This record gives sequence, C-alpha cells and structure tokens, in this order.
Amino acid sequence: MKRGTLFVLAAGLAFLARGSGAATAHIEDVTYLPNDHPAIQYAQKPQDDPIARLQKRLDSGEVKLDFSDRWSYFPAVLRYFGINLDSQVMVFSKTSFQATKISPRAPRAIYFNDEVTIGFVHNGDVVEVAAFDPKQGYNFYTLDVQKAEKPEFIRRDTCLQCHQGLGTLGVPGILVTSVYPGADGMPAFRGSNMITDHRSKMDQRWGGWYVTGTHGSQYHIGNAVGHNSAQPQLLDTQGTQNLTSLERKFDTSRYLAPTSDIVALMTLEHQTRMSNLMTRIGWDARIAQAEGKTDDAVRERMDAEIEEMVGYMVFADERLLDEPVAGVSTFTKTFPERGPRDHQGRSLRDFGLEKRLFRYPLSYMIYSAAFDAMPDQVRERVYRRLYEVLAGKDQSAPYTRLAAADRRAALEILRDTKANLPAYWTETK
Repeated sequence: MKRGTLFVLAAGLAFLARGSGAATAHIEDVTYLPNDHPAIQYAQKPQDDPIARLQKRLDSGEVKLDFSDRWSYFPAVLRYFGINLDSQVMVFSKTSFQATKISPRAPRAIYFNDEVTIGFVHNGDVVEVAAFDPKQGYNFYTLDVQKAEKPEFIRRDTCLQCHQGLGTLGVPGILVTSVYPGADGMPAFRGSNMITDHRSKMDQRWGGWYVTGTHGSQYHIGNAVGHNSAQPQLLDTQGTQNLTSLERKFDTSRYLAPTSDIVALMTLEHQTRMSNLMTRIGWDARIAQAEGKTDDAVRERMDAEIEEMVGYMVFADERLLDEPVAGVSTFTKTFPERGPRDHQGRSLRDFGLEKRLFRYPLSYMIYSAAFDAMPDQVRERVYRRLYEVLAGKDQSAPYTRLAAADRRAALEILRDTKANLPAYWTETK
C-alpha cells in the first residue's frame, strides 16, 4: 500500500465496479478533474476545513488537546468535533497505509460527523483524518500518536492517489467500498470491489466490514472472510448475519466502543456520495465559468449533473429495504437529536428503517456548508428542482415513487429549518 491511502473506507484501490447501477454514465466516467486548474487550485489555496481551523487554534495556544497514554489524542479530537462514539464503524480489510496493523482481529475504527471522518488503528502510528472543505472537497491529514508540545495535523495530498478518481467522481473525496477479504483481511483485487451507497443492493454491501445490527432475512457480505484465494468470492458466511456483538470476532475492549452499527454504516454510505456530488458539481461549474464556457453542451451537462444530485438528495434512487433494520448502538437515537427540527418536531435526520433509511425524502446534507458554498447558479437550480419535486409539480420518473405526503413533509421541514430559501418556497400549493 502506498503511504497516504487513508480513507478508501473499505477497500478497492483497483477494479472498482458500480454497486448500484442507478446513476447516469457521464458523471461517473470522468475519473479525474484538474485540481491545479486556476478556478480550483486545490493544493495552493488555504484550507477551509474543520481541521485547518483547529490547527490555527492549536498553534495560537487557544486550544489544547488532552493526551491519553492509551488512546493518544484520539478521544480529545472526537470530543472537540462533537463526534459520538456510537458513530463507530469498523473495517478489517487491509485498505489503509497502516495495512500491516489491520486484520479481522484488529480492525480499523472509523468515526464521523457531517464534516470530519477520523480513523483509529490499534497500535497505529498516526490518527487518520479526512475533513470536508466546502469548496475544495476533502482534505486529508495525519496526527502523530506521540505526545507533542503542540500537536500538528499534517496535510497529506499524496492521499489523492487513491482519493481522487472514479469512486469519488473525479474530485478529492471519500467512499465506502465492499470487497472480498481473505482470512487476513487482504482484499482479493481480482474480484470486483463495489462502491456502495444508498442505491446499492444489500447483498453487495459491507464486504471487509464488521456489521452489528439486525436486518431480518436480508443478506449482506459483512463479518465474513474467504479461505480460498482461487475463489475469493466464496466467503465463509456462517454466523455472520444479524450479529449484535463482535466479542467472538476480536477483543472489543481495545476500542472506544464495541459496535460497528449497521445504521451508522448506511448513513455514512449516503453521506460520502452526497459530499462528492456537491464537490464535483461545484468544481465543474467553477471551471466552466472561469473558461467562459456557456454553450448548449456545457449547460446540458451541468443540468444532467444537477438532476442526478437532486435525484440522490430526494432518495429517488434508493434501494428499498425488504425488511426493517435496527442498530445496536445509540446512533439511531443520537443522530436525529442533532436536528434541526420544524415546529411539528420533525427532522430530516429522522430515521425510517422500515422500508427506507430516512423517514423524509430529503438529505440532511442540504444543511451543510458545502451545499451553501456551491456556485450561485448551481444552488439556485438545485433549489428550483427540489421545490418542483417536493411540491408535487414534477410527477415524472424517477420521482413517481415519492408519496405526496412524504414530499410535502420534506418541503415543510425545510421551510421551517433552512435559512435563505428562495421566496417561492413560501408559496402554498
């Protein structure tokens, strides 16, 4: 593994296959956008992400991070960003640059909120961090586990070798993938490693991950390893479904939490692609504007990309659940508590988990700084299309699956909770 491969969250540095089959082709086929373009300057412009802001406060002495002999700075960083331990998900495939220290007996723990994703490797050399810049996409950092007078997060642009490509829509991003791991956690690259998100079939998800929670008779490929390198897709799935404890898999006392919650995993999957879509469309628009490209072909391409993002935001392409799903940590309770809530007490963070991941068909990532930072013409077009869909003015495919009551609820929630909506959002139907 090359140093810097931090957050290919489950696997696959090669042979990536689309696990959903739902997306239009053009946005997926651009594997790389020029991050040195004058309109982007990914490496040159000052970072504007939560880690960069924290580092300034550390350098000035305004903030200090507590050090633990057992956990280094890890708990302090989680506390600083308000990242709950119940967001913990665990991956045992060897897909970090610290791969030699990762295995089914020593998985890597991932924790996240809307903007920061942090990785912990037992006996690792560094804390791994990905932080979301509203315009530039994800920036990647490491923090040495040794105690220092002034802790320093080191930016690692070398991570773009694996974090800017097909799986991230051509921009710096993170992704969740599913692999066929061997008994030692090594992915079988001869197979197809699938990018997964809310569009994916469950039986393609979470290879190389631990999964705790119940899901009825629905089948996934988490918690399992293969024993035959000649047939890597034949995983030993005995005792891998509907697990509520991982104690038989490894020593959970070596981690901050004992779970790898299925609902947290599903939420992270949704969030990764949503983040990459916002970054990609923002980059495309900024590059086109800088180059003065206003021809019909460019407008048609941008409209198609925006339409794809809108469809993803309203879960029009979500793979519905066959049976209810339930986590075993407190994530299902604490994630919705982050709100915001409308005057009826409803939130876009409320889970469904019967047929759909979320109760209301609109992504909570609409509250993100990245959404607000998209170029004005993009954001205005997204607002217009969301309004047309949620107000029931657009009844075309793929939006026909959205029930009228659910559309209306999502529209009302956003009216109550999102500042600076266009004036037409206040119209009554």
